[in-house]
Amino acid sequence: MNAAHSSEAVNDVEGTAEAESTLIALIKAAFPHETVPDSAYARTAVVVQRQAEESTWMRLKLAQGLDSLQALADGRFEQLSAQEALPILLRIQHTTFFGFVRQTVVVTLYEDEEVWDALGYEGPSFDQGGYIDRGFDDLDWLPDPRIEEYDGEPLQEVVSDLPAAASTSSTRGAAVPAGQSRARAGRVGNRRKD
Repeated sequence: MNAAHSSEAVNDVEGTAEAESTLIALIKAAFPHETVPDSAYARTAVVVQRQAEESTWMRLKLAQGLDSLQALADGRFEQLSAQEALPILLRIQHTTFFGFVRQTVVVTLYEDEEVWDALGYEGPSFDQGGYIDRGFDDLDWLPDPRIEEYDGEPLQEVVSDLPAAASTSSTRGAAVPAGQSRARAGRVGNRRKD
């Protein structure tokens, strides 16, 4: 049931076109990318609304948050530039409302293949044989890695005089928890019963 058409609407904005455009503007201001198309932001807003509908608490928080956002922007949040919206986003960044929107958008927006194309991500490579065979180092915006050979003292080979049959557990003590001495660690589990 859509909240806009029910008697259970939290406010006059919930479920309206204004709420949707405010949510899209919020997502665009919080995750600004010049090359990401509006359609990707709109699809992400639909997912945020759908997930909010799964919980009455989050539905309320989303409706009240969008209403508050509009109030902070004098009813014109969707008309603000990213620079004008930033101070408002900083004011609400620690709210449950903004946290919910942010965590949903981070996953949803960046899983959108249209966003991948806009950002230059080629997508997962497992179905194409992995990154190694596909030029994993084709990022031209990173400097070439500096590869140097070791030219220091020759490394010493460590040879053990332990018999080949000795196991690691018989020659090495147990790990000692942080803040505990080796002496105390040796006593743990070996206490005498009086």
